[in-house]
Amino acid sequence: MEIRNIAIIAHVDHGKTTLTDALMKQNGGLQDEEISMDSNALEKERGITIYSKNTSIIYKNTKINIVDTPGHADFGSEVERVLRAVDSVLLLVDAAEGPMPQTRFVLKKSLELGFKPIVVINKIDKSASDPHRVHEEILELFFELGANEEQANFQTVYAIGREGKAFRNLTDNSQDLSPLLDVILENVFPASVNKNGKMSAQVFNLGYDNFLGRLAVARIYSGKMSSGSQVFIKGEKSIRTGKITKLFSFEGINRKEISEATSGDIVLLAGIPDIYIGETICEDENIEQLPRIAIDEPTLSLNFLVNDSPFAGREGKFVTSRQIKERLEKELEINIGLKVDFSPDQGNKMGPSFFKIYGRGELHVAILLENMRREGFEMQVSQPEVIIKPARPGDPGHSGGEKNIEMLEPYEELMIDVPMEFSGTVIEKISRRKGVIKHMTQKQNIARIIFDIPTRGLLGYRGEFIIDTKGEGIMSSRVTGFRKYADEIKKREYGSMVSLVSGKAVAFSLANLQERGIMYIEHGTEVYEGMVIGNVLKGDDMSVNPTKGKQLTNMRASGTDEAIHLNPAFVLNIERGLEVMNSDEYLEITPKSVRIRKKYLTELGRVKAQRDKKRN
Repeated sequence: MEIRNIAIIAHVDHGKTTLTDALMKQNGGLQDEEISMDSNALEKERGITIYSKNTSIIYKNTKINIVDTPGHADFGSEVERVLRAVDSVLLLVDAAEGPMPQTRFVLKKSLELGFKPIVVINKIDKSASDPHRVHEEILELFFELGANEEQANFQTVYAIGREGKAFRNLTDNSQDLSPLLDVILENVFPASVNKNGKMSAQVFNLGYDNFLGRLAVARIYSGKMSSGSQVFIKGEKSIRTGKITKLFSFEGINRKEISEATSGDIVLLAGIPDIYIGETICEDENIEQLPRIAIDEPTLSLNFLVNDSPFAGREGKFVTSRQIKERLEKELEINIGLKVDFSPDQGNKMGPSFFKIYGRGELHVAILLENMRREGFEMQVSQPEVIIKPARPGDPGHSGGEKNIEMLEPYEELMIDVPMEFSGTVIEKISRRKGVIKHMTQKQNIARIIFDIPTRGLLGYRGEFIIDTKGEGIMSSRVTGFRKYADEIKKREYGSMVSLVSGKAVAFSLANLQERGIMYIEHGTEVYEGMVIGNVLKGDDMSVNPTKGKQLTNMRASGTDEAIHLNPAFVLNIERGLEVMNSDEYLEITPKSVRIRKKYLTELGRVKAQRDKKRN
């Protein structure tokens, strides 16, 4: 049986998983209509793909291995390594939105590897769809990214993913996705090219099983891989031996144990506990190592600490430094975009010890924190900071000598679609955060503005953007690389409202406090001294007493018995908390609660710390 290997790549929410589900349902890969490739609880809730997944279907006696990839830029490391394991890609583009930042990112990676993508213009049933315009925009993007003549002469298929229909031409009639599958068979070369050679394979993804331990997803490039065989593993600097104890192939979303797999197939193997992404598995140590898989570096960092607030240990099952460390070590086995500094004494005399986490973006870190809290972990984290590094030889800003070396920080291309009436506010806010307009177009009263902005300026802006555009704006971004450090960015225009006391918040007090800012808590919420309960729209931090009730007397007075009206609270979740917290605060995360607190809980402690900071 011939094998074809493809990946589906696209910007977030352009329909990759919906199309993959439809392909499986029409070709026997999914029997249950309710089951989807997005099987993780967070993926179902958010409607986005977080982890790349493998599946396969049989069509016209050909096995087609399909890898569904994430569309969000924070999970770009998932996409990069997947592309090395396939022979072609389906580039999905929304028929109304056209190419977006992540479309550019994934297409650039594909073209660099020499692929000739098959373009799928999806969601052509949308009322605002314009497939002809989108086709021209994709062609322009191909040339802009340096595609050669053969790559630019791409095959285009039109699709309605949720209805499971594909069309070679817009005027065709079709009731299923067979036109797309036929295009795949015509344009993607068979993967089985060297069945009789010596076995070599490369790992491009990792998994974990409570019984089998670490699992590796690998593409076999030549020969046959057998269960129970002794193999050599070639890393960056060393060669070691191992044994494949179990071997699985993918059938739909399930894995099936097999005894042997041939060249070109994508398999799941167990038995090598220290296997890592990019390593070569071979049967002969003289076989040349396959090119290593390069992953873009992290762009921001934050500190993980043991929760030491007054409410510590109330809700969590795993609260110690050792437990958090073990969980992070386990995460590193499958999350290649994450880096952790486990140095024994990250702290100093002024503060507690911590683990420093390096990630690809706020969502990347927020998903890790959300998974940990659902597993019963309790911790606190510091405000995310972008990674700033000195320029190396060859980088922009490096003068060639040791002196006057520029500092570099990550920059992003930010694309915003916003109604014209809000465009002025958005441009003003982003300009204040050192964003520079690169391009601006208008169609049907919607402005599309492309900015170049430091990641530092983008941190904490998403919530503000939703409010400024009344929820009608769309923003997405991609990291474009490290460039010269911009000047200081003044982002925070409000202070924190900090509780002076411990107890339960009462409506009488909150009704007065809400006139000064936005509240993060509701009536009856338990608070402690040093906990941030809201923000102050003007000025610096303000210490308040949210537990103060109404003074009761036995006298009645006119006008004092009116009803209390509380505005809806700005209830914190992890992403909101990471956006609104200040540098002198921690985000406390437990299985049931998300709170912001000051690093120094007492007002005296905060004053002293501020004085010491000015002195130093």
